Amino acid sequence: MFMIEYNDIGWRYWLVTAVLLTVGVLGEPIGFVLAISLTVIQLIHFIYKEHSITSFPIQVRIWYLMLLLVALPEPMQLIFWIPCIGTWAQVIFGYCTMARFVSLFPWNRTELFSLELLIKTFFSRPVKGSIKQGFSAVE
Repeated sequence: MFMIEYNDIGWRYWLVTAVLLTVGVLGEPIGFVLAISLTVIQLIHFIYKEHSITSFPIQVRIWYLMLLLVALPEPMQLIFWIPCIGTWAQVIFGYCTMARFVSLFPWNRTELFSLELLIKTFFSRPVKGSIKQGFSAVE
């Protein structure tokens, strides 16, 4: 049930990001800025590691960063609750909602978009590694 992976650098990035977002939603807006900064660092690190800006882990981090940037203006900061809760779900249970959304983009799937695909995508158990590994039809 729990997917706590202390030895994984990606997991540690997400843990610190979740803590920083929690600081932000609890009233210290500097937490949001630090979470965005760490996400940029994480993105650069993974681009260097993956050697491809189009790899699935990079796509997830780019869209995650976009969500954080959309939420940054003060009137939009209520949105930070979404990545805060989602990042804690990723850190504790290995359930990454952003990866599931990104897996539905046309260039990340071979299966036709359908209600069945949506249900399978969002209600399947978390898998170690990429959500794409959990689906035989989604390449």
